[in-house]
Amino acid sequence: METTVKKSLRGGEFLIRETSAGDVFIPEEFTEEQKAIIESCHDFLDKEVIPKIVEIDEQKPGLTVSLLEKSGEQGLLGLSVPEQYGGIGADFVTSMIGTEALGPGHSFSVSFGAHTGIGTLPIVYYGTEEQKKKYLPKLASGEWKSCYCLTEPNAGSDANSGKSKAVLSPDGKHYIINGQKMWITNAGFADVFIMFAKIDNDQNLSAFIVDKSCPGIKLNPEEHKMGIKGSSTRQVFFEDCKVPVENLLSERGNGFKIAVNILNIGRVKLAAGALGASKMVVTKSVNYANERVQFGKPISTFGAIKYKLAEQSVRIYASESALYRASKNIEDAIERLIAEGVPDAEAKLKGIAQFAPEAAIMKVHGSETLDYVVDEGVQIFGGMGYSADAPMERAYRDSRINRIFEGTNEINRLLTVDMILKRAMKGELDLLGPAKKVADELFAVPDMSTGDGELFSAEKRYITGFKKAILMCAGAAAQKLMTKLEHEQEIIMNIADMLIDLYISESVQLRVEKLTGIRGEAACKDQVNMMRIYINDAADRIYKAGKDAICSFTDGDEQRIMLMGLKRFTKTDPYNSKNARREIAAKLIEENRYCF
Repeated sequence: METTVKKSLRGGEFLIRETSAGDVFIPEEFTEEQKAIIESCHDFLDKEVIPKIVEIDEQKPGLTVSLLEKSGEQGLLGLSVPEQYGGIGADFVTSMIGTEALGPGHSFSVSFGAHTGIGTLPIVYYGTEEQKKKYLPKLASGEWKSCYCLTEPNAGSDANSGKSKAVLSPDGKHYIINGQKMWITNAGFADVFIMFAKIDNDQNLSAFIVDKSCPGIKLNPEEHKMGIKGSSTRQVFFEDCKVPVENLLSERGNGFKIAVNILNIGRVKLAAGALGASKMVVTKSVNYANERVQFGKPISTFGAIKYKLAEQSVRIYASESALYRASKNIEDAIERLIAEGVPDAEAKLKGIAQFAPEAAIMKVHGSETLDYVVDEGVQIFGGMGYSADAPMERAYRDSRINRIFEGTNEINRLLTVDMILKRAMKGELDLLGPAKKVADELFAVPDMSTGDGELFSAEKRYITGFKKAILMCAGAAAQKLMTKLEHEQEIIMNIADMLIDLYISESVQLRVEKLTGIRGEAACKDQVNMMRIYINDAADRIYKAGKDAICSFTDGDEQRIMLMGLKRFTKTDPYNSKNARREIAAKLIEENRYCF
């Protein structure tokens, strides 16, 4: 394992390198301008969205369209659009902050995210100058609304297997597109369709900008969904749809690459939206727990409720720590590429692609954190949690789609491991050397040094052990199974779960270490408690996932030795998490809101 170095961390390297707390970005460092954007987004939700949430869910005609237009007037639709095309041109971290701040908007947040993300960014990053001048100003202002047409009835996670076809017209002026797309968010009111189809018999998709005015577009009625009922979701049919040749987006056959890169952005932004929604749910949970009286006192005084409030907050704080660590890493990578002379749009795509494993991790952790938080929110509300007259019923239903959006969580787990292993095979990540050191360590005398005296020495020791556990499991699985590993999805997902808990654990440790360096340890008591709870619980989860993986592909002495090593690498000291959670809950109850 390498010692702390100043060389910039690359995507996936968190597994084999240590990071200095001074090198991570934490939310406590938001600028005044970024805080103003948060306030503006919250004001918009409070004044324009939340009071109309029932009407939005009922899809009152024109309501979501008018809200998108109002958000455009306030500049919220143009955060990621360059200034020369009518946007704000915010950096990556700031765009993430805006996404988080609008996350509590239920169905509106979905419509907003689809328009500003997958509906606009393909043109920002891949459009010609003429396409950008034509579309981006109107998309940034809200005059035009956009959607993204990728999924087909038989092409979901395997997007490149889509059957939609495009052929050049005899006069060479149009592409004639035929195909069916489904689950298309914003389709009911979109003016612009980012559409994917294969030209002739190409192996790979191409992408097109299709105007609503193009002949041959037909829409099915609105889908009836479990949640996010206020977002427009329809099937879209393209029947001999004539699209001008100048509306081909990027090069022929580049559509699958566009889809993958835009999904990388969508994944990390989904985590941001889920984070914002999670914080809102905790605030409502605390509000209700303080108001609801049973047995003569508020239910917030009971230990079982305190546990729930604290655990909700622990998971949120940890997820937030990793989200903004990853976001700043992406932003720094973009800035380095621009400094090297890479064009702005290309630099953004390459910077985001560099951290695609972290984007997949954040998508999984963010969506599963929200699912946990809303589930416990319903439980805290009790019977009222199940009532449509209280806020938790909607939050519970709306959260479920996030584990499917932007690639299912199963696909993202598989991708996380696949991307890291492929980078190792290409020589971009040196996994072999560290994995061999860990394998040798299994037969060596254990290092009993604790690093006592160093701030958070125990937690740092645990995290180093987590890395060794993953390198041991992944290295042995890759060596033993070789090409068969890709067919052992259960093992891959075990390793992915270990990676996720490692990344989140290290991120929250680095955040708290940096924060205590700024404010002092006494002022960060609650944050230290949250860090220690998360890491201690992560140790148990990593042990369980590692044991399941090891028992799946080993036996005999090899299995026994690896399980002994796993136990050593995930060992933690006794810790009173009950008292720590009670202290966290006391702060929440006193503030009557999510306050971390």
